[in-house]
Formats: sequence, C-alpha cells, structure tokens
Amino acid sequence: MKVGVVGAGFVGAAAANALVLRHVATDVVLVDVNETKAAAEAADIAHVTPFSAPVRVGAGGYEQLAGSAVVVITAGRAQQPGQSRLELLRANARILRSVVAEVVAAAPDAVLLVATNPVDVMTRVIEQHAGLGGGRVFGTGTMLDTARFRQIVAARVGVDVTHVHGYVVGEHGDSEVLIWSSLDVAGRHLAAFVHAMGGAFGQEDRAEVEDEVVNAAERIIRGKGATYYGVAAAIAGAVEVILRNRRSIMTVSAWTPEYGCSLSLPRLVSGPGVIRELGVSMDGGERSRLERSAEILRGALAQIGT
Repeated sequence: MKVGVVGAGFVGAAAANALVLRHVATDVVLVDVNETKAAAEAADIAHVTPFSAPVRVGAGGYEQLAGSAVVVITAGRAQQPGQSRLELLRANARILRSVVAEVVAAAPDAVLLVATNPVDVMTRVIEQHAGLGGGRVFGTGTMLDTARFRQIVAARVGVDVTHVHGYVVGEHGDSEVLIWSSLDVAGRHLAAFVHAMGGAFGQEDRAEVEDEVVNAAERIIRGKGATYYGVAAAIAGAVEVILRNRRSIMTVSAWTPEYGCSLSLPRLVSGPGVIRELGVSMDGGERSRLERSAEILRGALAQIGT
C-alpha cells in the first residue's frame, strides 16, 4: 500500500526511511516545497531497499499522493535550540492550512497522520481544515513521550522495556503528564515490583524520570540540532497499525471534546484511524495537571484562531 510523506526535512526523511526499513508500505512518496531535496532524499532512501525490502520510493508534487492510504504530514519549520514547541504556532499553522487543501484534493480517502510541531495544535488545524470525519486525522501526540517514559523506567528498574506499561498524556510538550498511578511493571504496581527486586524507587527517582522524559527533546536539540529517529519510529509504527488494520492502543493526539482541544490520551487505532478514546486511570493530582495541560493548549488555539 502507498504512503505519502509531506515534508522532506529531518523528520519526514527519517520517517520515510523507517517505513522502508520496516517494509510497512509497498510505495513511499516524498513531497516537499523544495522538490530537489525531496528527490534527493527519495533517491538516497531507495538505495536502502536492496538491504531491506522491495519498496518503491519516489518524490514529486502533491498529485503524486493520489492513491495513498496514509499521508504523513511533517511539513513546517523545525524547533530551534531554546525554542518551545508552542512558539512554532503561527508559522506552522499558516503552512499547514495551505498544505491540507492540497493533500485532501490529491488523496481524499487517506488517513492523515500529523507530526508537525506543536503537534496537538497542528492536529486541530488539520482536523478543522481537512473536512474529514471518522477519526481520519490524528497526531503522533505523546507516542514518543510514552516510549521514553517506558524506556527510562525500564532501565532504572532493570527489566526489558516490554514489561513496562504506562502512559504520558496531554500536550506533547512541557505540560505533558506522566501517569504514575497506573504504571505497572510485569503486571504489578511499580512500588511492588521494585520491592520484589530488592530495590527502592522514591520521589527523587520520579523527579529524575520526569525531567528526563519532559526535557529529552530539548537536550537532544541542544546536542545535535533536531530530534527525528524516535518520532520517525513512532510514525512508522502508527502507519503500520493503519495499513495492517491492527487494533493498537496508542497515545495519539485528537480532538477531545471534554477538554476543548486536541491532546493525547490512550486511543484505539486501526485501519480507519482513531476508533475510540479509551482514557486512563489517574489520581486527582494527575487529573489536575491534565486539566492544566488542556488549558495551555486551548490558549494556544485561541492565539491562532484555527
């Protein structure tokens, strides 16, 4: 099946490469305002196929998106060192309003996966301007943050990450909420598991994990200018769920009437896109923090008047 990627920057190119490496699609096409760069990235990624799978990789204008089952939208300005995701608001909203009309005209039946930052706000921009229903527009949201949470906790307690289950919800950004109250390791509450392992996990450990998760992107951007491998893997994973018609629970961003904005919560995702919101068990403090995260996102939406 065909997947389009709009935006051939770091994230778009890394996502296209991940799609090829995982053999998620049969065809991958890159579209970018810089057609020369898109063509060069497509040629470079095509050279991966002898070592992975016989995926057809190309580049071109929006018309090349025709027949895509999924279109990944990464177009927009990249986050700079010291810049918050929300500072990208106005510039990327302008870009995506023009992009979405072209995408929907070329691929009216596609599921749209948004990865442009700030992703929660940009997801709402796309939702409102695409005119699509049925959960066919959603953002990568806190998929990567959730993965970071699980990976960091797993490393600290000394187990494989597959045994750690927990979620990060709300904004993909500074106000995101790590849900500790329902985190489990191998089917047990964190405290019980750590005790069984003969260790301890206190408030200082929690604070350190929170800092690592929330500030991961900032540290990576300071060190190398951009983050792209992690989100590319998240994109490829979400696209695979859609194309394989799996039924996976993912912390993706979508319109959430209860909070009046698009934000991340655990949702059931399958072939048609988002099937339903599932929510997550939270304690009172976590719920208050999620309300605050939603308030920040509503304020951001008000700034751009979606």
